[in-house]
Amino acid sequence: MSSNIIAIVGRPNVGKSTLFNRLIGQRKAIMDNVSGVTRDRSYGHGDWTGKYFTVIDTGGYVHGSDDIFETEINRQVELAMNEADVILFMVDVDAGLTGLDEEFANVLRRTDKPVYVVANKADTNARMHQMGEFYALGVGIDIFPISSQSGSGTGELLDEVVKHFKDEGVEDPDAGIPKIAVLGRPNVGKSSFVNLLLGTERNIVTDIAGTTRDAIHARYNAFGKEFIIVDTAGLRRKSKVSEDIEFYSVLRSVRALEDADVCIVMLDATRGIEAQDVNIIALAEKNRKGIVILVNKWDLVEKDTHTTKQFEEEIYSRIAPIAYVPIIFTSVLTKQRIHKAIEVAMEVYDNKTRKIQTSKLNDLLLPDIERYPPPAIKGKFIKIKYITQLPTHNPTFAFFCNLPQYVKESYTRYLENRMREHFDFTGVPIRLLFKKK
Repeated sequence: MSSNIIAIVGRPNVGKSTLFNRLIGQRKAIMDNVSGVTRDRSYGHGDWTGKYFTVIDTGGYVHGSDDIFETEINRQVELAMNEADVILFMVDVDAGLTGLDEEFANVLRRTDKPVYVVANKADTNARMHQMGEFYALGVGIDIFPISSQSGSGTGELLDEVVKHFKDEGVEDPDAGIPKIAVLGRPNVGKSSFVNLLLGTERNIVTDIAGTTRDAIHARYNAFGKEFIIVDTAGLRRKSKVSEDIEFYSVLRSVRALEDADVCIVMLDATRGIEAQDVNIIALAEKNRKGIVILVNKWDLVEKDTHTTKQFEEEIYSRIAPIAYVPIIFTSVLTKQRIHKAIEVAMEVYDNKTRKIQTSKLNDLLLPDIERYPPPAIKGKFIKIKYITQLPTHNPTFAFFCNLPQYVKESYTRYLENRMREHFDFTGVPIRLLFKKK
């Protein structure tokens, strides 16, 4: 992670996520006029006048509310402040100074980090004059009037903020690092799994479906490799998505799937594989992602010697014809086979990025083709002469032949099976193309 870190903090609904999206130049955080939309801390990257930085968006700090997430959100805010080099304390000029602002100012007095008070919604002259009341808070180096919606004032604010950065930072600290997305229906244990791996309460965990809203990225180091683990909101059927916030949560989860190299799809052992699980796996396969199926809550299932095999057969029959995906039975609660899951995900990533020499491909596959050539169509014989791997992100192989248009689906499956026998493509969809020689 970059050393230049900005944390945006403040009470709920002052525009923190809007400013976060503006500073990183993309709509990454979910925004809504409902307070408490952001819960976990979310990271993004931006730059200003040649200096690169990381921005942390946080949930709204509250005290004495009836929000069951209050304690956890506040803890996430404190963690963000501990990580930060500069803190932006956001207030709302339109709403004026509130008791919650004053209470949070007391929290900020305990930090020795540079703090700037950011007076949002100061987009008219009248509102600019109103910001004077925030001097009564007695915190921060200075007050900056901005509009996170239009962007006015953010340049002047960043001019000051970047003065605290000792070096230029890194353009994208995540570039080139493999991404593993943890996906599944609500409440299967995704956040608990990620927290257990990281050894820290990175994400808020409750029994309430929909606790995680944004896709949460975190660095993870294991087996001598660095990965980015992405915890996502639970994916449920469209008909079950009842509010805008949840709709955007689902969109973020789908985007996390599209950005990932490997998808760990979590199932609930007590419920078996359900239609939505099948949809998630099919979506990962369609996007040509590496896939690992993780069956959580295995400790809650009554077992005999055949239970695991039956469970595997049920999964494979539901996701057919996808037969190459590894299945791991785990329990986040008892920490059973947690690290095995990540070890297998790393193996799948290696399989996905594997490059096979052309000579090796031809030496192993051409004898198979000779033994069992493509069936003749209308008296025409198909001759496959040469095979090579194409320079693509996902394993793609070109089979050069005289009549590519006549190669049947069943023969393509035969070739794929032979390839999987010769080379380890566990967890990875492979693509076979037939081209005219």
